[in-house]
Amino acid sequence: MFRAQKESVVAEVTESFSGVMSLILADYRGLDVNTITAMRDEFRAAGCHYKVFKNALVKIAVKDTALAPLEKILSGPTALIWSNESPSAPAKIAVKYAKEQKDFEIKGGYFEGQLLDANGVESLAKMPGKQELQASLLMTFMAAPTDLVRQLVAGPQNFLYLLSARERSLG
Repeated sequence: MFRAQKESVVAEVTESFSGVMSLILADYRGLDVNTITAMRDEFRAAGCHYKVFKNALVKIAVKDTALAPLEKILSGPTALIWSNESPSAPAKIAVKYAKEQKDFEIKGGYFEGQLLDANGVESLAKMPGKQELQASLLMTFMAAPTDLVRQLVAGPQNFLYLLSARERSLG
């Protein structure tokens, strides 16, 4: 690889990782092309990126950045999986594939300034995603008005039940 090509790859890595929320590193040795293609498609559908770069170029790109601790686990064939939208999305899919494919092994990851081991990535995968958090927030906002309406309706509704019961007892 020529120097200009290496510089462009380093620039691409630096730009890609500029707004990263989480980053997962995995060993993909032994996986067939169809499995990797399906995996990439699933990552892409979830808003994640899956790329393989030369470790030396990644080390140069992350040097003197918050991602510098990744240098410790950058060895051997390494797939880099990251997201700029959801911190848990790449971890969830990577953990799923690690359980399904014996040849796909999670080396570690990065989240909020911390280097994660494989167990840390599994913990990250258990975090609720962006859509789950939005749904939870919406339910919280909807709870108070819903309870208010139930309270307002309860008095007249109970009075109606009382009149209906009285009517049946007389009839």
